[in-house]
This record gives sequence, structure tokens and C-alpha cells, in this order.
Amino acid sequence: MAAPPPPAAGAPGAWGGVRRRCQRLLYWVPVLFISSILCWSYYAYVTQLCLLTMTNIGEKVVCLVAYHIFFMLFVWSYWKTIFTLPMNPSKEFHLSYSDKESLEREPRGESQQEVLRRAAKDLPIYTRTMSGAIRYCDRCHLVKPDRCHHCSVCDKCILKMDHHCPWVNNCVGFSNYKFFLLFLAYSLLYCLFIAATDLQYFIKFWTNGLPDTQAKFHIMFLFFAAAMFSVSLSSLFGYHCWLVSKNKSTLEVFRAPIFRHRTDKNGFSLGFSKNLRQVFGDEKKYWLLPVFSSLGDGCSFPTCLVNQDPEQASTPGGLNSTSKSENHLFPAKPLRDSQSHLLTDAPSWPETAAKADKGKVGMSNPALTMENET
Repeated sequence: MAAPPPPAAGAPGAWGGVRRRCQRLLYWVPVLFISSILCWSYYAYVTQLCLLTMTNIGEKVVCLVAYHIFFMLFVWSYWKTIFTLPMNPSKEFHLSYSDKESLEREPRGESQQEVLRRAAKDLPIYTRTMSGAIRYCDRCHLVKPDRCHHCSVCDKCILKMDHHCPWVNNCVGFSNYKFFLLFLAYSLLYCLFIAATDLQYFIKFWTNGLPDTQAKFHIMFLFFAAAMFSVSLSSLFGYHCWLVSKNKSTLEVFRAPIFRHRTDKNGFSLGFSKNLRQVFGDEKKYWLLPVFSSLGDGCSFPTCLVNQDPEQASTPGGLNSTSKSENHLFPAKPLRDSQSHLLTDAPSWPETAAKADKGKVGMSNPALTMENET
């Protein structure tokens, strides 16, 4: 059978493809803007300030060495933030072909609930929609893992999505959140270093202490740009440091995660130290480097809930009474090794309870209804 002919030049499908390609190109404009500013700042600082304006050799060497350290760390973390692909839910969260057919064939109601109940019964999901339904994405045809959201720009479900950042033309989520934090930190240090070392020459510009060359204008604009970006970056970096300390994402600040029993804005917080390790990992030697060291797989996260779920299956060894007295709740299924060890040294998680929970595959989730949520 012959393949269908391509759409004509004036067909709606052809124009739609051209429009999408143009949109993808426009998305790179903010990245090109930041890159051009960075290239100009390199020329202005290295050539115009250090090589042509500074007269002290020792000052030149110290400034050039320190500048290139900050510059390389800035560019490295920025590159990793841009070109690290966001992680998507694994295959176990996708509906099978038969389940998708059943879901499309059955009318909304108990039949669809049964399809979703069968698909989600063994998944490590703990959060719900506002109406208490399973978080299901009808565009990706999958059950959303905890902290996963659908990005309208990328048109994909992103694990532990924080936000879509136009300045990196990428989704900031589980796979590159550490890189994004380091990008903010090193860009802030980069700007502060430039502003601090350029300050005395900026003052000389206004007191006519500099020779009348083109370098003086580069020095002036370099200080203004560095100071301006320092103010905006410091507030943004401080905000994301607070998010890490509370184990929250930007989306979870605006819409607190909803668990089976109630909304809990601190449901994923395990304490400052463990929240920090969940993003940066256990090995401190990698914390300041833009290499991936975050804990877990992005599909399941430890929770620390304040109320016992009445519909959770009973556990042996008097686990329910223990967890109630300690005001904590165990995850619905065992976490991946790199995540579950965050809980082992906490005094409020009894060792016997952890052993009882080990090896449990999962449990059926109550009150499943299909509801689309981005």
C-alpha cells in the first residue's frame, strides 16, 4: 500500500509544523541573550579591565585566576541545566494498550474507575487531585507519580517538576534541579566578584581617574550589569534555598500536595539535613560540582505525614499504634534504596517498623476516579 502524500504547502498541517518550528527557535532567544551577555562580560572584564586598565601585576593575576574559576563553574552549571533532559515517568506508570482501549471505550463512571484501579494498584503513588482522585494525565496516558506534573511547553510529564524556565529553555525538575541551584549560586558569585573588583575603577570613572579610552565605558556598564543581576539572582537563589530546606517545589508552594486524607504542605519534608541530601546526595565531595548526585529515581519519595490514613492496609507487629504515637506515616510501598535510607536514622521511624515494611509491593488505592490535572 502506497504511503499517503505529504500535506500541500498551504495545508493546515504544513502551517502547523512551520509554526511549531518557529516557536522552538523563539524559545532559544532568552538563552542566546544570556550567552551574549556572558561573552561580552568576559571580553570587558578580561581584556578591557584586567589587561588594559589594571597596572598592578599581582592584582591582574589574582583577578584573572579567580575570575576564570567562577566563569568555568558558571558556564558548566548553566550548560548542564540547559542540556540535561528532564526525566519522564517510567514504563510502569504508563497504561497498557488494553487499558487505554478500555478507558476510551467505557463511559465515565465505575467502569473507568476499575480500569484505573487495576493500573495503579501496585504503583508507589501517594498524592491525589483536589477531588481525591488518582492523578492521571490524558495526554501522556499515564498515572502521574508523586510530584510529577505535565509541562504545557514541553508537552511531557516531568518528574518532580519545579517550573519551566525560559532562561534555560528547559524544564527544571528531578534530573537537573541540582544543576539549576548551582547555576544560580555560581552566577550570583560571578556577578558579585565582578562588581567587587570593578568597584574601584567604577569610582575612578566618575572622578575622571581613568584615561579617556573605550575601556572606561566597558567598566561602567560592567559594574551596572553585575550589580543589577546580583540583586535579582540573590532573591531567586535565596528563594530556592528555602525550597530545598523545606523539600518543596515551586509548584508545591502554590498548590500544596494532597494526600489521601488531607492536604499537607510539609508532607515531603524530612528535616533540613535530609532535605538537603535528597537534592545534593550523600557524598559531599560532589555537592559543589554540576554532576548528578541526587537521591532516588524521581518516581517515589519519602513522606512524613501528620495523620494516619484510615484506608491504609493494616501492618503486623503493632505498626499502626507506633506510627500514630510518633505522628508519622510510612510510604505506601518500599522506596528505592537511595531514598529509603534517608529514613533509617530518624528516631521517629522504628527499626522494627522498617523491617515490617520491607518487601511490601504496594496496596490498592481507594476512591479512584479519572481527573485530568496539569
